[in-house]
Amino acid sequence: MRAAGRGVGHLYVHLPFCAHRCGYCDFVTVVGRGARHAPYVDALLAELELERSTLRPELESVFLGGGTPTFTEAAALGRLLAALQPAHEVTVEANPETVTPELASLLREGGVNRVSLGVQSFQPHLLATLERLASPGTVRRAFEALRTAGFANISLDLVYGIPGQSPADLERDLDEALALGPEHLSLYELEAKPGTRFTHRHGGELARQAEAMEGYFERVVETLVGAGFRWYETANFCRAPAEAGGRDLRARHNLAYWLGRDYLGLGIGAVSTVGGLRWRNTPRLERYLEALGRGASPPRELEPLDAAVSLRERVLLGLRLDEPLVLAEVEPAIDGAALERLRGLGLASDGGGKLSLTRRGRFLGGAVTADLLV
Repeated sequence: MRAAGRGVGHLYVHLPFCAHRCGYCDFVTVVGRGARHAPYVDALLAELELERSTLRPELESVFLGGGTPTFTEAAALGRLLAALQPAHEVTVEANPETVTPELASLLREGGVNRVSLGVQSFQPHLLATLERLASPGTVRRAFEALRTAGFANISLDLVYGIPGQSPADLERDLDEALALGPEHLSLYELEAKPGTRFTHRHGGELARQAEAMEGYFERVVETLVGAGFRWYETANFCRAPAEAGGRDLRARHNLAYWLGRDYLGLGIGAVSTVGGLRWRNTPRLERYLEALGRGASPPRELEPLDAAVSLRERVLLGLRLDEPLVLAEVEPAIDGAALERLRGLGLASDGGGKLSLTRRGRFLGGAVTADLLV
C-alpha cells in the first residue's frame, strides 16, 4: 500500500508502436504509424503533467513497455526519457532488431539503466513460427551493443511451448541465453489467445505443447537454478547477489506489482492502481490523442477495489515469489481447511507464521493458490 503523503513510486509508460503485430500478441499495439510517434509522446507528456502530483519526486521504478518502445522514433523517445522523474530503476523493453549502437547510447544518455530484450528464441525455425523479425545473430549484436554502451543490467525474455519446439530446442535456447551472461532471465509459457490467427494456424500443435508445459517448466528451473540464478518469481530468474557484486537484480518494477504496491500507468491501454482505485486508459489511439490534445484526461474505465479484492490479489501475486507472506496479514483471504490439505500434500507451508508454496507447489503455481483462497 502507498505510504500516506509520499505518493506513488512506480510508473509504467506504454509505447504501443510496432513494426509488425505477431499472431499470438494480444497487447495494445499500433503497427507503423510513424507520423503518430511524436504526437503520441506529446500526449504522454501531457498526461504525465496531469498526473505528476500523484508521483513521488524520485521514483523507485519506471518501465517503458509496449508494443516495441525502441521502435518509437528516436527523437520522440529521447524527449520522453528527458521528461521523466529520476528513478532507481528505469527499464525499457527492446526488440533485438531495433537495437543499434546509436539507440543503446540514446537509452543510456536518457537515464535508462536496465533493458529487457525480447529474444523469445534463438532457433530460426521457432522465430519464423513466432513471426519475429530478429535472427540469433541480431540478438547477439543487440546484446553486445547494450554492453558496449555501458548497460550492466540486461534481461532476456524467452518463451517455451512454441509450435514445433522440442525439448532439445529449449535446452539450446537456455544454453545460448546463459552464454551471453545476462543479469536476469524471464521464461514464459507461450499464451495464444483463442480466436487469434495464431491459434487458427497452430491449434493442434498448441494443444500438444500444452501437455509438455510442466516438463518444460521444470527443465527451465533446474537449468537456471543450476547455473546460479535465483528463482525469485514464477517466471523470473536473476543472478544471486553473491555473483552480482552484492546487487539485488530482481526487477523492481514487476516486484511492485507482485507486492501489491500502487503504480501509475500512462498511455493507451495502460492500467493504474492508486489508493484503492484501478483504472484503464482507452486503448484507442485517436481518442487518447484527442483528449490529451485539449488538456483533458483520457477516457478511462474505473474499478474501485475493496479490501477483500486487494487481499485476494495480494495472495495470488505474492505467492508467485520465493519470499513468504506473513500469514496474519492475509489470513482473512485463506481457506484454513484448504491450507491444511495442501500442507499435507507437501504443496504449501505456514511454519513460523509465514505462508509460502513449497518447491512442488510453485511448479503447480496458480492452481494451488486458487485452491487456498476463500
